[in-house]
Amino acid sequence: MAERVCAWLLGAIASPWLRLARPRPPPRPRPRPRPRLLPGPAGDTGGAAAPAASAASSPLRAPPLLSAAAGPEPPVSASKEPTCGDGRPGAVERRSGAVPGPGPSADGRVSPARKAQQGLKERYRLGSLLGRGGFGSVLAATRLSDGAPVAIKRVPRNRIHHWGRLPDGTRAPLEIVLLHKVSAGFPGIVQLHEWLELPNNVVMVLERPERSQDLLHFIRARGFLCEEVARHLFRQVLEAVRHCTSCGVLHRDIKPENILLDLATGQAKLIDFGCGTYLQAAAYTSFAGTPSYRPPEWIQFGWYYGKAATVWSLGIVLHQMVCGEHPFRRGWNSTWGRLSLPRRLSPECQDLIRRCLSVLSSERPSLEDLSCDPWMQDIHVP
Repeated sequence: MAERVCAWLLGAIASPWLRLARPRPPPRPRPRPRPRLLPGPAGDTGGAAAPAASAASSPLRAPPLLSAAAGPEPPVSASKEPTCGDGRPGAVERRSGAVPGPGPSADGRVSPARKAQQGLKERYRLGSLLGRGGFGSVLAATRLSDGAPVAIKRVPRNRIHHWGRLPDGTRAPLEIVLLHKVSAGFPGIVQLHEWLELPNNVVMVLERPERSQDLLHFIRARGFLCEEVARHLFRQVLEAVRHCTSCGVLHRDIKPENILLDLATGQAKLIDFGCGTYLQAAAYTSFAGTPSYRPPEWIQFGWYYGKAATVWSLGIVLHQMVCGEHPFRRGWNSTWGRLSLPRRLSPECQDLIRRCLSVLSSERPSLEDLSCDPWMQDIHVP
């Protein structure tokens, strides 16, 4: 049965008749007033390093993932499990001061906030709800200037507790600052097109592939992924994570719901940096993310190191890919060290999952070691 599922998935990936995503022309200049556009990477003074993973390690074009047999994809939905926490280490600022309300100003003119909101509606046609959670909501939308699909994320201002500064000095929510550091020109991170402040919300306009699905729904629609498909996707996720850490950014909420797949090109994109923070060498003493992805050291000792906790999350994601379920969803504390894996998995795949999910963080592989692992290289050790 596993062989038939694997063959079906590979056949879906190789379908030659699938239409690849066409490149979109750049948007035409927007009328004033307009929301803030992110400054280009040339103005970045944050000292971001070059990507750790070489572009040569990825294929020039990923294979398409959509199959007619799979049917229409379900909408991307936020996890029912609460995410994030309080207290993110790093130099952040709290926003203070009042924001102009939506009504007319004292001299009878429309306020800047109202103009910005009207400008947003004039440039985008809103569509269906993609997800809702503690962070706010995400709507599908279409850019009217060129028909490009986008996602509009709306976050209540009273839920944004951490702010930073963009390279041009603009104060912005930390999520936007982190996205600016990692997303420019890197295909494995969702691109932020623009953002603006409204009286009660911060709005982000994000890239949205025309045919897309989050990894959780992609797995659920198929039960589990064969190792070839899982390797192809996991390699991209690892490359995106290494790129983030090389830029000094820690995502802290890596899970299938936060990995978006472009079904036409096969590109995996890391999304939702709402729990993210700056990478630091010292241990973190506050948790942000999804509770079921917390590493054992946090539960036992109340601290964790960023990269080791990331490898733990990646191990859970890989298990979900090839097994179709979270390894510790049921009584996960009691199953540490007694992980049961299907016999159909190759010894190399089993070994990689077990090492990523080592109870001792010092026994987990580094992000660099993961890239060189035999299973990642499709090498079978006798």
